[in-house]
Formats: sequence, structure tokens, C-alpha cells
Amino acid sequence: MLDKDRLNRVLQQMAKMGVHQMMITDPNAVFYMTGKWIHPGERFLALYIAENREPVLFVNELFYFPEEVGAKKVYFSDTDDILPLIKAVVNPAQKLGVDKTMAAKFLLLMMEGGAAAGYVNGSLAVDTTRAMKDEAEREKMRVSSHVNDLAMAQFRELIHAGVTEQEVAAQMLDIYKKLGATRYSFDPIVAFGANAADGHHMPDDTVLREGDCVLLDVGCVVDDYCSDMTRTFFYKREPDELQKEVYNLTRRANETAEEMLKAGIPLCSVDKTARDIITEGGYGKCFTHRLGHFIGIEDHEFGDVSLANKNLTAVGNTFSIEPGIYVQGKVGVRIEDLVLITENGHEVLNHYPKDIDVIG
Repeated sequence: MLDKDRLNRVLQQMAKMGVHQMMITDPNAVFYMTGKWIHPGERFLALYIAENREPVLFVNELFYFPEEVGAKKVYFSDTDDILPLIKAVVNPAQKLGVDKTMAAKFLLLMMEGGAAAGYVNGSLAVDTTRAMKDEAEREKMRVSSHVNDLAMAQFRELIHAGVTEQEVAAQMLDIYKKLGATRYSFDPIVAFGANAADGHHMPDDTVLREGDCVLLDVGCVVDDYCSDMTRTFFYKREPDELQKEVYNLTRRANETAEEMLKAGIPLCSVDKTARDIITEGGYGKCFTHRLGHFIGIEDHEFGDVSLANKNLTAVGNTFSIEPGIYVQGKVGVRIEDLVLITENGHEVLNHYPKDIDVIG
């Protein structure tokens, strides 16, 4: 059912932008607003919203559903001309906000057909609203991250002599499902030894060797909300001097950045805090990505923790803190938690230990 609080918050953001009507076409955003998942493929899907007007959901009859969603449903077939249906709803005297996922073929159809007085990117109205998680969403993020913690403990047990990265990755989904998750939030990263120095390494046939670091970047979806966490282990023997130095530096960057979190601070300052620690430790050039990304219904949502983002943290923001050091050909370490900005500061959603852990 259409969440009236979320609708009002989006409408308030639209008003700040001078946008008085909008078409939301991103299936993730439609779900956020209505609680209904519709995956239209190449077909048109849109939720029309405007102040003091009944919301309208345009949906192909292939996806017919009987339940109410708090919006008038306008169905059409594959052979119908959707332009007259749109023009019957949209105010032609006003500009129309569209979101970043609207396909050009539909936008051009409306532009050429004169459906509205003009068109503006209204994505931020939805994106900024989704970035501030309400209490129901916060609890779902807690549960999803708890499942991820439990799964990490079981993933650790998959590490043994002779195993390959692909063999480890192939067993993860079954573990998640047994713990109550429905799917991955992203394809898991399993990286042994020097492969861990590739920040987005995809599992291959590399065989685990004694002395390897083992980087696991994993996440699942529970009740429609994503988790994401990274831990780095060591196999069979204590880390050597380089591995230990890189690990401890990464951990300090992770924990120091988390400790400073509260509402009202620039996101860029959080990235800078972690980056300065790694740079002063001599590995600045080996930290090759932003510190974090926002997360919720999608693993990567609008917003990030980077030097370029001058926006201030707000209550309800949920994002990753994931510093990494990647020494090519030798070792890679990343330590990642999800954090939630609260009224009283912050909450770290992951609780899996960060002490140096030697497997076997």
C-alpha cells in the first residue's frame, strides 16, 4: 500500500525543487512508494504523483494484480498507444519531473506528444527521501546485517586446504537461504592472496595457499533490504610484517571513521579521516576507491562517502565504511561495516569481529 509518509516526504522535496508533478519509473522506487514489486522489462511502468492529486500507477496488463496499492491503476496492453493515457493524467500546463531511469523512448514520446510544458530531472526528490531510512527500514537493515554476520561465520568454515575461490563462492547462496535471506545483494567477492589486491576481483580457479590473505566481500537480501560486509582473514599462519601492517592500518581507518559519525557532518570529512590515516601510514596510493556507498533496497543507492560529497550526514542515512589497501602482487585488505546515522550519533550494524583471524 502506498506509504503516505514517504509520499509526503517526496512531495516536499519536489516542492523545494519547484517540481509540481512527477513520473517515477524506477521499479525500486515504485516498490519503495507502494510496497509492490513490478519488473516491467522493456515495458512502461510509472507512478505519477502530484500535490493534492490522486497518485496513478501506469502498468502493463501483463502484470495485473488485484490488490490495492493506494494509487489508481491504469492498465494498458502491448499494442495500446500509451500517450493518450499519459496525457489524460499529466497537467500539460506544468513541467513534469522524470527520474533517472526513464527510458528515452518513453520520454521522447511524451516530449514529442506535448504531454507537459517541459521536463526536468526530479530524481533527487526520491533519492534524498530514500537516503533517510524510516524506522521500519532501519530495523530491516539491522536484520539483514545480522544475517550477514551469521553467514560470515559459516563462510569462514569454507576455507580449507585445496579449495578454490569459485568453490567457496558457489556455496554461499545456500548458506544465506538457510539463514533466511532470499538472494545475494551483489555477487560475492572471494579473493585469495595477491587477488585480494584487485578491489573487485571475481572468484576464479585460484587455489588457496598457506600464508594467503582471504578477502570476503559479501551481502544478502532479507525482507527486500540489502546487507554488505567485508572481512579479511589469513590462512594457516600469522600474517607477515607487510600483511600485519596493512591490516592494522586498514582497521584503524575503518574504526576511526566510524567513531566520528553523527548527524550534521560533511560526508567528505569522513572519507578524509580514513584516507589521511592510510596516507600517513605510507599507503595512500593503495587506497583506490571512495570510503563508502549508501545502501538500502539496492546495494548501491544514491549518495556516497567520498571526498567529492560535501553533503551533511542526516538521521536515517545508512552507508558502508570500507577502507582498503591494495598492494599489487602481494596483499589486499578491506574491512567493511554498514553504519546507520541515529538521533544520538551512529549505530554500527555489523558485529562480526575485526581482530586478525588466522584460519586453520
